[in-house]
Amino acid sequence: MADAQFPLSTFADILGANADFAETFHGSELTGKAAKGLAIVTCMDSRISPLAVVGMQSGDAKILRNAGARVTEDVLRTLVLATYLLGVDRILVMPHSDCRMAQNEEADIHATISEQFGVDTRSLEFRTVSDQRAALITDVTRIRSYPLLRKGVVVGGAIYNVSSGALEPLDC
Repeated sequence: MADAQFPLSTFADILGANADFAETFHGSELTGKAAKGLAIVTCMDSRISPLAVVGMQSGDAKILRNAGARVTEDVLRTLVLATYLLGVDRILVMPHSDCRMAQNEEADIHATISEQFGVDTRSLEFRTVSDQRAALITDVTRIRSYPLLRKGVVVGGAIYNVSSGALEPLDC
């Protein structure tokens, strides 16, 4: 069994930065609702600051992140909650340029992990895409047609360019 104690030395930088953050924290007046009625489905890529990309700040939008910005069952589950209970009335699906999930085939990623780390990940579906635009259209359509999503929610798709910072809206 793994050590149950919190690994303080490994996270010392994080805890120190948090202590500084907490000293000047302003946000206790925020609620759990999306003040601007937006949910963004985007990639976990650390080059993306979703709120900054759309000119918003903490409390304005719900952010859902995963590898490749794919619409999975968990994303749909979360969007149902967000649209009924957390003030979301519009959803932006926002994959990005230079995404690892759009540069390799599923089998290649499994092979790389197996070769470099000796772990067989073939039981997982990473949801790589060979055509990012087609995948975005599929994902937007999947949300729009999901029967449990609150009626009247508007869904759009745009690709974020990590080199320029620009959003490219896509007709879906």
